[in-house]
Amino acid sequence: MLFVPVALGLGIAAWFALPTPREWVAAMLLGGALAAFGLLANGLPRIALAAVGLLFALGVGTAWLRAEQVRAPVIERSWRALTIEATVDAVEPRPAESRTRLRLSNISGLPPGLIARVGIRGNAPEGVVPGTRVALRASLSPPLGPNIPGGYHFARRAWFDGIGAVGYALSDVTVVAPAPSRPGFIRRFEAFRSALTKRLQDGVGGREGGLAAALVTGDRGGIPDDVTEAMRDSGLAHLISISGLHIAVVVGGVLWGTRRLLAQSERLALGTDIKLIAALAAAAAGIGYTLIAGAEVPTVRSCIAVLIVLVGLALGREAISLRLVAAGAFFILLVRPDFLLGPSFQLSFAAVTAIVALYESPLARRFNAGKEAGRTARMWHGILALLATGIAAEFALAPIAFFHFNQMGLYGVAANLVAIPYTSFVILPLLGLSVFLGAVGLAAPIDWLLGHALHLLIRIAEITGAMPGAVSRLPAAPDWAFAVLMLGGVWFCLWQTRRRWLALLPLAIGTVGMATAQPPDLIVDGEGKHLAVIRDGKVALLRTRAGDYVRSMWADAAGEAASSNLETLPDARCTTDACTARVMAGDRAWTLLATRSGLLIDRAAFEPACAAADIVVSDRRLPYWCAPRWLKLDRAKLAETGALSIWLEGPRIRSVAAEDGAHPWARHSLAPESRSMLRHVPI
Repeated sequence: MLFVPVALGLGIAAWFALPTPREWVAAMLLGGALAAFGLLANGLPRIALAAVGLLFALGVGTAWLRAEQVRAPVIERSWRALTIEATVDAVEPRPAESRTRLRLSNISGLPPGLIARVGIRGNAPEGVVPGTRVALRASLSPPLGPNIPGGYHFARRAWFDGIGAVGYALSDVTVVAPAPSRPGFIRRFEAFRSALTKRLQDGVGGREGGLAAALVTGDRGGIPDDVTEAMRDSGLAHLISISGLHIAVVVGGVLWGTRRLLAQSERLALGTDIKLIAALAAAAAGIGYTLIAGAEVPTVRSCIAVLIVLVGLALGREAISLRLVAAGAFFILLVRPDFLLGPSFQLSFAAVTAIVALYESPLARRFNAGKEAGRTARMWHGILALLATGIAAEFALAPIAFFHFNQMGLYGVAANLVAIPYTSFVILPLLGLSVFLGAVGLAAPIDWLLGHALHLLIRIAEITGAMPGAVSRLPAAPDWAFAVLMLGGVWFCLWQTRRRWLALLPLAIGTVGMATAQPPDLIVDGEGKHLAVIRDGKVALLRTRAGDYVRSMWADAAGEAASSNLETLPDARCTTDACTARVMAGDRAWTLLATRSGLLIDRAAFEPACAAADIVVSDRRLPYWCAPRWLKLDRAKLAETGALSIWLEGPRIRSVAAEDGAHPWARHSLAPESRSMLRHVPI
């Protein structure tokens, strides 16, 4: 039963990995064939094979169905300046960035059903709340894909969130019609969450206020980038994501408090099942906290897990087990299969699975100090158990952190030994008091204490993240290595017999594959505006004014912390209009030519330069007479391929269009001649 979500997840992963509907249908038929073979075969685990086949096919179909269910209009092109009227669905303050996000629907002049996310400077104007009809002038564009193959895919995320346009306001936002006096429940609830977020951000103040709001409502818009980076480098980023720790503290506190309160009455203690009443109260608190926190993946997973735990406690059964984790994963993947690809889902379930598997292992059961042990023995066993828990979680989280972020903090175990108890017993209770007292305007003293408590947590993260060697970096790992490593880890955790040691082979293969990953030699974005040459551990960019997002994404993909400019390379020559560079790969040198201005270059100079180059990159459409020896990546070609990663030794090319295939969020259509171009290398 523990492998039920694994088989379902493999089917979901297959749908995202395979490019075309023909292959999706083939994958479902393959699962059905495996199921039929299992039922007809003799001498094999028939039920297991049939179940795996059916669940695999179900996973492919579930992901496909979900992608179609959320289908919503997406604008086809960018609008530099568009005057619109729209209804505000949500207001997301982001004080750390000095701006606010508005989620808009019923937009005039655009297709019905289109949802847009628009950023405005500063705070939302007075009266702009969910349900308000507003007018503004905005720049809108379709959700962008990754600027490097395998990078963060905002277009895919926006598709499943129902967002068909993103942009920013070019004018002030004016109220056309106020929100209805009696808005619907969903809008009232969103307004309540927004008001609570703002109250915590303003009441606690500063970056501590942003962290306080994130721990209650899940809104991270008030957390500055430096705090987020410090939390990530120190291994404490999971504290910002509302998950098992936060739900456990809330539910456990309500459960303990309700039982203690009811036990004060002799009549209630003797005449009612106070354990059941306390479990119901704790369940209500857990569900309420999950909804207020925005029902993100870790929160929902933790809420499901806690509800199963409470049912087990009410029935007198063992509540915490790997079956509980498997049930939570199965239900989440069945409802939201797109969560499988997100780091939040992977980090959350990897840590919980590793910890529960550790405590269910025969070694842990033998090591456990029972009630008959002395107080000192139980204390030492508890300390060692806490240390073992941290180590197990770090081993589970390390490959996921490396794959998604290309880095992780090396002192996470030590930092968590201090931060987790501190958050559980100091910060979260203060947050609860602040929320309840804030409803009657009496939270000021608690907010002052909470601000100092959160300041100490941030300082722990900053000190840990600034220690020598605190952050380890690796180049972007290949997908196959990460998949093999994850399957090996799942196998190792789920088996409790000698079969678990078979996982050492895929674990070793995946680890070697990730550790020996080589960064690409060239990275080209989907418009040809930005290009990077990666040489000797340096990321050299074509344009000096590349944005921080491009710089950080490409530096992370190369396993480096910083970037420089292309002209710093010894074999590069740049003018204001173009750059040439010689890039060594294997036993040959490749000549690169890239334009970097909108000015026309004289044909007499540009045509021979194109002929002498192996690769030409430009953000404009190049004339037919610009004919390089291998790749001509101009605006027209990049519109088909999207962003590219190029390894010159081989050579090998990875494109966004090839990875997106025919999935509904794909903006590129890779033509047959482009596929040939990406495979064929003239000699």
